[in-house]
Amino acid sequence: MAQRATSIHYDRTEPDGEALERAFADIRSRMEVRQEFPEAALAEARAAVDGPDLPDRDETAVPFITIDPPGSMDLDQAMHIERDGEGYRIRYAIADVPAFVTPGGALDAEVRLRGQTIYCPDTRVPLHPAEISEGAASLLPDTQRPAFVWDLRLTPEGVRDSAELYRAMVRSVRRYTYEEVQGLVDSGEAEETLLLLKEVGERRIRRESERGGASLPMPEQEVHVDEEGRYSLQLRPLRPSEDWNAQISLLTGIVAAEIMLEGRVGILRTMPPAQQRDVDRFRRQVRALGVEWPQEMAYGDFLRTLDRTDPKHLAIINDATALFRGAGYEAFDGAAPEQTEQAAIAAPYTHVTAPLRRLVDRFVLVVCEALTQGREVPGWVREALPTLPDLMDASGRLAKAVERACTDATEAAVLAHLVGEQFDAVVVDEAGKGGFQIQLTEPAVNAVAEGSAQLGDAVRVELVEAEIATQTVRFRIV
Repeated sequence: MAQRATSIHYDRTEPDGEALERAFADIRSRMEVRQEFPEAALAEARAAVDGPDLPDRDETAVPFITIDPPGSMDLDQAMHIERDGEGYRIRYAIADVPAFVTPGGALDAEVRLRGQTIYCPDTRVPLHPAEISEGAASLLPDTQRPAFVWDLRLTPEGVRDSAELYRAMVRSVRRYTYEEVQGLVDSGEAEETLLLLKEVGERRIRRESERGGASLPMPEQEVHVDEEGRYSLQLRPLRPSEDWNAQISLLTGIVAAEIMLEGRVGILRTMPPAQQRDVDRFRRQVRALGVEWPQEMAYGDFLRTLDRTDPKHLAIINDATALFRGAGYEAFDGAAPEQTEQAAIAAPYTHVTAPLRRLVDRFVLVVCEALTQGREVPGWVREALPTLPDLMDASGRLAKAVERACTDATEAAVLAHLVGEQFDAVVVDEAGKGGFQIQLTEPAVNAVAEGSAQLGDAVRVELVEAEIATQTVRFRIV
């Protein structure tokens, strides 16, 4: 089920298509998304682009590559992987946003209010002006760019041996999509960096399992708009190439957290461990759905066995979200915080690889570069650290609310002309007040249905209501 894209589209050029885009605009307005940059911030951005603070070190001879979704322009990361004896050497270049943002300036003040880039189906509201995020700071191919370069050396088992962070000029020689990487690796035609990405990624996945880490294999519900202006909803499972790439980012976040803890200053991304009562409840739900989970198997390893195309497994994946709660940020300067671990990763961790799109990463890069180069952490960073958890928590809540509302509006638009029709669905969770969370087989809609059912049931549902303006979709189990 999760492998298949919906065949139902919604044309934004039709009369009601305007209603959908009005709904997106209304959502941004109602939720007070900061869309326009103040002129003072734009002036600073333009000046920074004309005269950035460039590093002296030159690593443009290293053939970095980038891997991103099609059409992306805000490219935060570029990598090069090679063998280092029996182990590996990873050079991971991260966009040098501090080269373009003056601490305490108008642009700095504005991006602190934004916190992160917000993505909508019809547009994106960037953290930084496009001159920076899609231009001078983005690691686009065949251009020289300033970057923070992580130089990571790993053992043959994929464990950190050494790590350094420094600023340097870099150059990406090739831009890949995840689909291209997967195809090249599967065919054996990939260049060395991509073949080693798979090798290192798989080793890091094994290390994650050994640590007791867990990844939630939730298929992603995405809103797509094609060149003809048609919106559609798709459930898309992650490709292995996306998991390998994510493991490089996770490795870097773990290393950065370790460096900050050793240096006694920084900010961590934390999550408390799942409560035993939640794990016990989850085991009961799995048992009730008739799926085997050996008693000695950790929940992270169990989640890796699930098939996102199996209706019962899809219900289990939804139930597992109760084990991934309470994520937050912990800033410290001196003594380490009481909570240092991100329980799902099963290690200390921080955000450090997406500074174009996330505020906190800029500060973590400056902290880690200072610590690995034996310099004092700048005062402007130390002053900002205590303010970052609240700024990031607020922006995270806003981004999720906007994304959910836009998806709800798109679901209503896709279904508006089908009220009274029936669909195949899977019951994936309880929704309170006698309702259930359901996942339609096609189109890829997740909604609430009234009626009687059991978790994991394959059911027929009738569409009762689909209203774009209020982002309301209701079904009845028949």
